[in-house]
Amino acid sequence: MSDKNRVYVFDTTLRDGEQVPGCQLTTVEKIEVAKELEALGVDVIEAGFPISSPGDFQSVVEISKAVSEPVICALTRANTMDIDAAAEALRFAKRKRIHTGIGASDMHIKYKFNSTREDILKRAVDAVKYARKYVDDIEFYAEDAGRADNEYLARMIEAVIAAGATVVNIPDTNGYCLPDQYGAKIKYLVDNVSNIDKAIISVHCHNDLGLATANTIAGVMNGARQVECTINGIGERAGNTSLEEVAMILKTHHAMGYHTGINSKRIYGISNMVETMMRMPVQPNKAIVGRNAFAHSSGIHQDGVLKHRENYEILNPEDVGIESNAIILTARSGRHALKHHLERLGYKLDKINLDEVYQRFLIMADQKKDINDADLQELMGDGDDTNYDDKAIKVTLLQVVCGDPLRPMATVKLKINGEEKEASSAGNGPVDAAINAIHEIIKDQIDIDEFNIQSMRGGSKDVSKVNMRVKHNGQSYYGYGYSTDIVNASMHAYVDALNKIY
Repeated sequence: MSDKNRVYVFDTTLRDGEQVPGCQLTTVEKIEVAKELEALGVDVIEAGFPISSPGDFQSVVEISKAVSEPVICALTRANTMDIDAAAEALRFAKRKRIHTGIGASDMHIKYKFNSTREDILKRAVDAVKYARKYVDDIEFYAEDAGRADNEYLARMIEAVIAAGATVVNIPDTNGYCLPDQYGAKIKYLVDNVSNIDKAIISVHCHNDLGLATANTIAGVMNGARQVECTINGIGERAGNTSLEEVAMILKTHHAMGYHTGINSKRIYGISNMVETMMRMPVQPNKAIVGRNAFAHSSGIHQDGVLKHRENYEILNPEDVGIESNAIILTARSGRHALKHHLERLGYKLDKINLDEVYQRFLIMADQKKDINDADLQELMGDGDDTNYDDKAIKVTLLQVVCGDPLRPMATVKLKINGEEKEASSAGNGPVDAAINAIHEIIKDQIDIDEFNIQSMRGGSKDVSKVNMRVKHNGQSYYGYGYSTDIVNASMHAYVDALNKIY
């Protein structure tokens, strides 16, 4: 593939993404994410905004030391103090970039800067020239370019490239543009900026109208060769362009001819890392990395996927680091999906038996939201409820002690095959302590891959729903729990998963 079709990936999870309330990371956590971004194959990591706080400054310093392959970028405003701070924070970076800029729309010029177009243009050029004293790689952002007058924007971009900018960022800061409008804006710059060949055009889109990814792709199709993204699309307000969406669009639509350096098999892993560290749950129906992105419950879809995956999946889940799709049994499921799960559990059915079992399955499925393995065993007549209860792992006692400065402790009693066993353990919280106690009893290697707590309605007296995914011997199992007590709900979910394992 030719270099002109290479799309560079600029990740701003640690800068724009980290500005989201409640998503702040420590320097150690930022280094961990930065290393995973390096392994993912991003070209540029925007590590922070050094002048904004001592913590952000230090994070840029430490990330510069820890990561060597990507360009490390620091954000500034168009003033000397910001640029001085950025240059100092980047002193250890092997490859460094200063990202400076100013507003380009008449809205920002009048109401944010109380200035004029000519004054703003001068400040933009001066900032680039000053930054060029420190580094050769300068990215200039024309803030609110999405609402800027194209003729004035072209003058600004031409001037900053002449001053030394190597990358020009055309942000749709407020997520205003429609894809055809944004694509036309990029094309206007390609056609009307005389020195545009001296710089890379970058696109930075926000998702206020749900168009960030579409606008980004429109930008690429019209000449942009750098995309600015975040993991899981986190960011200010409704978020930024989602890295995983752009990367997989370009990979899936290979006829477009564009390529990135992203190792897509690492996408799901870093998505989970960012979700956990930034305490920002991924919505289940999120494209590429959502829990339901490769889950099928419709009977027609299940039948099609089981016959040939590409009937209903344009992406292979393994391509983004997910082991396989999920066939979820509900009242909407068909015979093919039921047969698939029964055979997975070791049952062999002929057509006549399947029709009979399927009718009984529909009655059960109408009464329950999801059908699990224990339900299927009951459906197949493997003993009555009493017999199943005898074999199931059941929690007969859960007692936790926690507080500040108390160390969280838990005591758990399990009834396994009719025999009661008890253990106590400590943990970093009451849930962790209780799970550690269960591990003391079952003495088996079980890893928790996913742990989500959701409020059903809101309020401190609400019922909590816990979804948990665990891994045992390379296979994933799901557990669900409900309770007004979060710890209790978590234990029900974990034991539900254990029953599916054993």
